[in-house]
Amino acid sequence: MTKAVRVAAQLPASTAASEKSGSQEFLTIALFSGIGLFVALVAVMMGVQGAWF
Repeated sequence: MTKAVRVAAQLPASTAASEKSGSQEFLTIALFSGIGLFVALVAVMMGVQGAWF
């Protein structure tokens, strides 16, 4: 019967770099979503018909 060997490699990562990357991704998504919501609001207020489907 064969035995499985598990090898785990630990990669050191600085916490400051990962936190900065995470906040940058959040900012990008929040900005994109905010612009989309603004465009949708303007379209609804202007009475755009049939652009949603």
